[in-house]
Amino acid sequence: MVTRLKLSSHAFLLTALLPVPKFVHKNKRMKGVLEAHLIHQCLDIVLEPLKQAAKLGVMLSDPWGYSWYCFTPIASYIVDTPEAAMLAIVGGKTSPITMATYKQFGDNFQHEPRTSSTTLAQLAVVSSTADPNDIEVYFCEAQKFRLNGVDKPFWRDIALSCPSKFLTLEVLHHIHKQFRDHDAKWCINALGPAEIDFRFSVLQPITGFCHFKEGISMLKQVTGRTLRDIQCFIVGVIAGCAPCDVVIAVRALMDFRYRIQAYRITDGDIEVIISALREFHSHKHSILDTGLCRGKGNKPIDNWYIPKLELMQSVAPSIRRVGVSIQWSADLTEHAHIEQIKDPVRSSNNNNYDPQIC
Repeated sequence: MVTRLKLSSHAFLLTALLPVPKFVHKNKRMKGVLEAHLIHQCLDIVLEPLKQAAKLGVMLSDPWGYSWYCFTPIASYIVDTPEAAMLAIVGGKTSPITMATYKQFGDNFQHEPRTSSTTLAQLAVVSSTADPNDIEVYFCEAQKFRLNGVDKPFWRDIALSCPSKFLTLEVLHHIHKQFRDHDAKWCINALGPAEIDFRFSVLQPITGFCHFKEGISMLKQVTGRTLRDIQCFIVGVIAGCAPCDVVIAVRALMDFRYRIQAYRITDGDIEVIISALREFHSHKHSILDTGLCRGKGNKPIDNWYIPKLELMQSVAPSIRRVGVSIQWSADLTEHAHIEQIKDPVRSSNNNNYDPQIC
């Protein structure tokens, strides 16, 4: 894993380019349904060798040169939350991993998993009442089960592969960017932009870490590395100024994030991770009570309709099932996307991209 996670190892290779078409359908929602249909059909084609290997087995060599008869179910699919919902063929405001809906995202326990058998059974009911070729009618029927209208998910015939298991938490989006979208804003609202910027600006510069001489309240586009550096200081910065329960809630989430990024996690570590998440839920009411959670127009929000918060409940079971979360980070795939796609495109003549990239 250590070798695979090094950017210089170039462990990720370009397998296929998925099309990004523009549909002419007048209904914007139907355009999204058609895009989801196309992605699943493309993955059906690209992953056909994997499907055969999962069904029939394939001989593979280990690092010592021994051959093993292996079966290859999907262990993980590294995606952000909207893409995960599309792959799990669920509609908006629905968890791709569990049966939870948006009103249950703030619950302090894990809901029943959304297994492949459950979803396929729901698709069978929908297909019995609507023709899959009539996309609009089929979509209306699928919505009754909170599905997105795709009738043939790519994972339907891959042995031992279930979205509730292979859709693992992704560190870059579900941890670091979730911190930027929620925790950082709570802290800015608690202290005020001027105060928190001042506190960050007077921190002693440390070699190897970002120094925020202008503060953090006006940061727009930031990298995962910058977000990690902010997280190193945030608890100490807000301590003594933010309400005590708010500090405890933020510190509990930071403890949760820090521990799930370890390269080696034991059963004892998993219990500590679960305890940290439980502590956050015990004190999260203070964030709403003080009006720190705000939406459009800077208006206070009185709910926890945060999809990534609900996904945190699945971290401990996922670690036990497929290993540590840090190995499923999009840092590497994002970097590979730059090397394999963006840089070659910049070197092209902006015509006929596919032959020049591949």
